[in-house]
Amino acid sequence: MIAKHVPMRSLKKSDFSGLVKYITDEQSKTERLGLVNATNCEADTMQAVIGEVLATQQGNTRAKGDKTYHLIVSFPAGEKPEDDVLKAVEERICAGLGYAEHQRVSAVHHDTDNVHIHIAINKIHPTRNTMHEPYQDYRTLGGLCDALEDEYGLQKDNHQGRKSVSQGRASDMERHAGIESLVSWIKGECLEEIKTAKTWEELHHVMSDNGLEIRQRANGFVIESEDGTQVKASTVARDLSKPKLEARLGAFEETAAQAERKAKRRYDKRPTHFKVNTTELYARYQENQKNLTASRKIEWDNARGKKDRRIEAAKRANRLRRSAIKLMGGSGLSKKILYAQAHKALKDEIQSINKDYKRERQELYDKYKRRAWADWLKQQALNGDKKALDALRARDQSKGLQGDTIKGEGVSKPGHAPVTDNITKKGTIIFRTGKSAVRDDGDKLQVSKAANSDTVTEALRVAMERYGNRITVTGSPRFKAQVIVAAATSNLPITFADAGLERRRQQLLQQENSNDRRNEQAGRGNERGRANRRSNGRAERGPADDNGREAVDSRAATTGRVGDGQRGRGQSASTGSTTADRRNDAGNGSRPILNKPNVGRIGGEPPSFAKNRLRTLSSLGVVRFARGGEVLLPGNAPGELEHQGAKPDNQLRWGVSGSGGVTPDQISAADKYIAEREEKRLKGFDIPKHSRYTNQDGAVTHGGIRNVQGQSLALLNRGDEVLVLQIDKATAQRMKRVRIGEAVTVTPQGSLKRSKGRSR
Repeated sequence: MIAKHVPMRSLKKSDFSGLVKYITDEQSKTERLGLVNATNCEADTMQAVIGEVLATQQGNTRAKGDKTYHLIVSFPAGEKPEDDVLKAVEERICAGLGYAEHQRVSAVHHDTDNVHIHIAINKIHPTRNTMHEPYQDYRTLGGLCDALEDEYGLQKDNHQGRKSVSQGRASDMERHAGIESLVSWIKGECLEEIKTAKTWEELHHVMSDNGLEIRQRANGFVIESEDGTQVKASTVARDLSKPKLEARLGAFEETAAQAERKAKRRYDKRPTHFKVNTTELYARYQENQKNLTASRKIEWDNARGKKDRRIEAAKRANRLRRSAIKLMGGSGLSKKILYAQAHKALKDEIQSINKDYKRERQELYDKYKRRAWADWLKQQALNGDKKALDALRARDQSKGLQGDTIKGEGVSKPGHAPVTDNITKKGTIIFRTGKSAVRDDGDKLQVSKAANSDTVTEALRVAMERYGNRITVTGSPRFKAQVIVAAATSNLPITFADAGLERRRQQLLQQENSNDRRNEQAGRGNERGRANRRSNGRAERGPADDNGREAVDSRAATTGRVGDGQRGRGQSASTGSTTADRRNDAGNGSRPILNKPNVGRIGGEPPSFAKNRLRTLSSLGVVRFARGGEVLLPGNAPGELEHQGAKPDNQLRWGVSGSGGVTPDQISAADKYIAEREEKRLKGFDIPKHSRYTNQDGAVTHGGIRNVQGQSLALLNRGDEVLVLQIDKATAQRMKRVRIGEAVTVTPQGSLKRSKGRSR
């Protein structure tokens, strides 16, 4: 873990609002924004938090420096701490710097190879209005990082600074831009020659041979290249500091001879060491950067000309309109109003044209913005340039993905291209899969921590297409179990290199297949049962005889008796006849005899689960038809067949609406509605304050009826506040005839009535 302060060198660029908007912007990426926290702020929305912090900063008028402290906490590649660990790290570091009571906004970013936290801290104390600037914060941050790594078991980093500030900046430039710094070039090309110089003249000759010049500035020396790049001499090596050089060579001497010598070599900003040849790509990059300014100027001129033509057309139309007003008849007052309308229309149109021009200029600026070498490679890779992507992945400091990964044993080959969310500067492609993402570094795939089964399945499909059917899985036991389940559920034709994982996949696959067979057999059985029931229903009635009466049913024919008082339904008995006999009978024109199922009298036993298509009812949750003079009461029905309302404790009195008979369900519904409206109001919606009605609230007006969780609620307006009162359904139905805004009164018993007229 590395914590670093990012100072703002220009006070004009110090902007807490812009910093917070940057760190909380998702930029249309699934994997960019993680945990976001606002600490020591009273506001609920981010825009309100920004306003609160800016108001606090305005309270200090004496401080002249940067009032915003930008801190970045970065974790090694592959390390993804939990949200509670990230929050604890943020709190401990801010407290260690002395900002425990200061306002701050933090956001976790996942769109790079390293999970990192951006923290925007207000240096002005919220109550004392004093400005706090930590002394030697890099030492404090190093000690805090060491302690937090030990406490939370994080990967260890070196926090002992062995480089000066200038050397650290040069290293950062090389890492982020991919361009060799002047410090690295001097160390690699001519540092030893510079150190062996015996006199100032020899030193100037060595500098001139390498396209360099050493000059005195302030209290030290600087080394400048031909392209104007400068670096402190002591940054290159401590032996080149002014005290040590003058102690070895004497007082500084300038010479003009160095301008006459031709340089043997010179510093040229070249890419850092790559594992592939980037000569062609870098030539394209230089040509692109050289033409950026000219191309942008041409398009800016076109946009400006388009804006001027639109404004001139608007003014021409306005002149014609004013001429028409002048020629038309009417009073002076009406003409004055028409002139004012024409002027306002012209002003609004010009403002709209300028707004469009400003937006177009910003788009052109973003399109032709100068980019560093690594940023240009990233842009080209996003546009589909395979060579640029290979160059990013071939950087020396590029490392493979760690943690929960999926890898194949075959050679990577192109597959289907999922939606690309982003590409990092190390060439890691982040694919978007639903609300999660999959990372691809060209060698293996990594699934994000918030992945679901669909994301894991998509990662397995991509791995199978690119690396073949033999897959290697590394990571936590939970991730391996998730991969096994996804592979078995999706029935993908893959095998795991690990024998244990493959054995478990086979077991799950067999279990899935057996479940599918059982479900298929059950489905065929249900289909046969429905067919038999349809056949039995047709067989219960025989053909009509000559007198027009229906013949006795087949069950009576098989048992030798007619019914048993059950209206044509009864138990069947076996006759011992064979299938051939039934087939012969059918061939002789008689109705075939079918075996009936064992069906008792009505209500004797519950029907099957699928009979009459009552699929949502339990097989035992049916109403029993009683015999004789028994009466079926509402209480005899099971609870799932009808709503069981609350029973009144006094059958001789009418129910009272309002607070007199409030139930827990009504209270819960009112609280839920109030909480929902208050939450939206705090987010900035134009919604009045909502609260519960009390007996002391007095006269109010009718604001409507709401139904929440099956409970009726009356909305009563009192000024800018809405009061919520619980009522019963009958009162709610009657209150629908009351107009919105009509004055109503709540009686002490909790009933509603109009201020004039009969009670409601």
